[in-house]
Amino acid sequence: MNLIAPPHLKKGDLVYLCAPAKAIEENEVLAAENWLASIGLQSIRSKHLTGRHHYFSGSENERLSDLQEGIDHPEAKAIWCVRGGYGCVQILDGLQWAQLIREPKWLIGFSDICVLHHKIQSLGFQSIHGTMGLNIPSNSEAAKTRLSDLLFGQKATFELNPSPFNQTGQTSGTLIGGNLSIIYSMLSSPDTYDFRDAILFIEDLAEHLYHIDRMMHALRRQGALAQIKGLIVGGMTDLEDTDVPFGQSIEELILAHFSYRKIPICFDFPAGHIADNQALILGATVTLEVRDKQTILSYL
Repeated sequence: MNLIAPPHLKKGDLVYLCAPAKAIEENEVLAAENWLASIGLQSIRSKHLTGRHHYFSGSENERLSDLQEGIDHPEAKAIWCVRGGYGCVQILDGLQWAQLIREPKWLIGFSDICVLHHKIQSLGFQSIHGTMGLNIPSNSEAAKTRLSDLLFGQKATFELNPSPFNQTGQTSGTLIGGNLSIIYSMLSSPDTYDFRDAILFIEDLAEHLYHIDRMMHALRRQGALAQIKGLIVGGMTDLEDTDVPFGQSIEELILAHFSYRKIPICFDFPAGHIADNQALILGATVTLEVRDKQTILSYL
């Protein structure tokens, strides 16, 4: 797959802020705006950015219109979703993408925003799995720096210490993925990822171990695990076990699904629902090298 990269940003460019899912507080938006200003970017808020409709930042129509405005905005060079939660799938089918196809722009976010990453990849474009405005105050400097670097076109290589659970090997392919629960939920949709010859990145938050296993089985039965060329496992944060223990660690659980395939597998990657949530370009072609003493992820 050769997915199109939107133009990289320049100092002074405009970033459109929206909250297509859960509500966000004013102080959290201010933190996002201040950080953008600190790296030389301007920002503009969507109309209902700090609104509230029960759990959400607005009604479905309000959130839809906000994100649509960002897609169609004639001056904004990127759309930064300031938080996730739940709600993107509610508005997905009402969005019109013609203007983004004509004039591509970066969409940034993670967690529930992976619904939108799926759609954008299905249209043939790259997007950024990266931290959101909500998380800026708690993020590591590396997480913020890598997002800034990617926006301005600098694609630094990841060089990581090994995990004892890693499975060594080297491969290249299109980087896909994000939140495992979202990937699982999109499997039967027209926008599901193309897993053929891809390198799959997964992460998740507050799931039971047995549910992770269920999702991995769904990917296996769909054929995805037989098609991917490599696996990157990011933060598996605040996972829960049952009263009678499941009997496997998260690493053992995942590796059990690859007992028949010796593809490169990397654990403890710095991305996901963690402070050190370093940005990745979904849809980019990458090389994954999992060695005994080091893991390297580089963009081609």
